[in-house]
Amino acid sequence: MKLSIIAVSLSALIAFGVATASVPMGTKATPAPPAPPAPTSTHNAPSGAGTMSGGQQDRMKTCNADASKKNLNGAARKSYMSDCLKKK
Repeated sequence: MKLSIIAVSLSALIAFGVATASVPMGTKATPAPPAPPAPTSTHNAPSGAGTMSGGQQDRMKTCNADASKKNLNGAARKSYMSDCLKKK
């Protein structure tokens, strides 16, 4: 029994020595390079997000307010908004 415990201990020490001998002392593991940043895209963004200039945003606000005052809904609102944005 004592002999088998000594044999297991000795084999564990040898295995540990072999594993640590493969890395020279004083060296550090180099970390993996950072992942490249994810591409930015407006495909998944809400419609109009970041694509309109200041002037077009102002026209949208004005036309939207006018359409609301006229109680336009559905196709009539869509048509009005299209015409309104083309005029200004």
